[in-house]
Amino acid sequence: MKVEELIVYGKEYTHSDYVKILLGELLNLNPLELLNHLNDYVEEEKVEIFKKEMQAMKDGKPLQYVIGNVNFFGNKFYINENVLIPRFETEELVENTIKYINEYFTEPVDIIDLGCGSGVIGLTLEKKVSTNSVDLIDISEKALEVTNINCGNLNSNANLIKSDFFENVNKKYDVIISNPPYIKTNEVIEDIVKENEPHLALYAGIDGLDCYKKILKEVKNYMKDKCIIAFEIGYTQADDIKKLVEENLDNVRVEIKKDLSKKDRMVFIFKNIE
Repeated sequence: MKVEELIVYGKEYTHSDYVKILLGELLNLNPLELLNHLNDYVEEEKVEIFKKEMQAMKDGKPLQYVIGNVNFFGNKFYINENVLIPRFETEELVENTIKYINEYFTEPVDIIDLGCGSGVIGLTLEKKVSTNSVDLIDISEKALEVTNINCGNLNSNANLIKSDFFENVNKKYDVIISNPPYIKTNEVIEDIVKENEPHLALYAGIDGLDCYKKILKEVKNYMKDKCIIAFEIGYTQADDIKKLVEENLDNVRVEIKKDLSKKDRMVFIFKNIE
C-alpha cells in the first residue's frame, strides 16, 4: 500500500492527526514530510504494524503507548503500560527544580527521584544540572525495566533501586523530588487513563495523600543540611500537604507554585535555603 492509502485507511480508526503521527513514526518521517511521500510504497511488514496500531487506537489505547515513546523536555523517552504517560505539568515541576538547583547550589548535587516511573524526572535533571549522583527509585520492577531502557538510551549514570520510597535507601540528598500517586481512591478520572495507566502509579488512598504522608514521615533522615524537596501535587492538595510538612519538618520554608493553568501543582520545601 502507498502512504496516501494508509492515511485514508487510518482515518477510519482514529483522528487524521494521530494517523499521520503514527505513520510518520513508523516511516521515520515527521507528519509534514509525509506529504512529500504520498505515492511511496510501504513495505508489507510495516503495513501490518500500522494496521495493528490503528486497531489499538480504535480500542482506546492512548497514542503515547501505541507509539511507545514521549518527548519530555526535549528528549525521547521509551514508555509502555507499566508506567504513567508523562504530563506537561511534570515538565513544569522539572523546570522549576532546575531553576532552584542552579540558584542555590554551586557544587554538584545528589538527587533522588522517588517513584520514578519511566525516569523522566531524574534523567532530565541529570542532563540539565551538575550532579554527583542520581538515584531512581520505584517499587515496581516493571517500571524500573522501562527506566533502565531510558538510562541506556540517554547514556545515563543513574542508579536504579527497587524500593518502597526510602525503604532500601541509605544516604542523604541535596534534592529529593517526587511525582507520586495522588488521586483519591474514589475520584472520577478519564476512562482512557483509568483503563490504560497503572493504578499503582495513580491512586493514593481515600484522600490521595498516602504517598506524601509516607515520604514526609521519613524524609528528614535523608535530607542533607541544605536541601530542596520538590513535589507534584493534585491541585486541591496544597493546604493538606503544607500541614503534613508542618507536622513532620521543623525550620523549613514551603512554597506552593501554580502550573500554567493557574492551579496549585507544585510544592517546594527548602531547608537552610533562604
